Amino acid sequence: MIHDSFEDFAAALAPMSALMGLDLGDKTIGVAVSDRMRGVASPLETVRRKKFTLDAARLLEIAADREIGGILLGLPKNMDGTEGPRCQSTRAFARNLSRLTDLPIGFWDERLSTVAAEKALLEADTTRKRRGEVIDHVAAGYILQGALDRLRFL
Repeated sequence: MIHDSFEDFAAALAPMSALMGLDLGDKTIGVAVSDRMRGVASPLETVRRKKFTLDAARLLEIAADREIGGILLGLPKNMDGTEGPRCQSTRAFARNLSRLTDLPIGFWDERLSTVAAEKALLEADTTRKRRGEVIDHVAAGYILQGALDRLRFL
């Protein structure tokens, strides 16, 4: 089920279950997962997008393997807080994914998550080639960590 409110998403989560954060791009999907205590987000992998059924199958395989209790998608709002075409695409992906799983699906404002990930990788002196390989799942980690930090106060 899709939850537009983060508080509703949090209420729908089973206790002691890990979360999966997604950074949806046109060509890739960055994936990060949390621990069961929901304290730390760890970048996991970048899924190269092919077609929805294949992408969803890989994501649900990860969810099953990691015993994920909820999926959080980064919502790419404009800097002024409005929702544009990329948000519509993310919401459509969530609707399609919700038809394939009973896991709660929520959204997290992802503004500047890729910028923060890029900055962290630059500070770590990561090569340009390596940054290109990992930026999406590192950004997913930033998205998920932001949500995990918020969960502590609910």
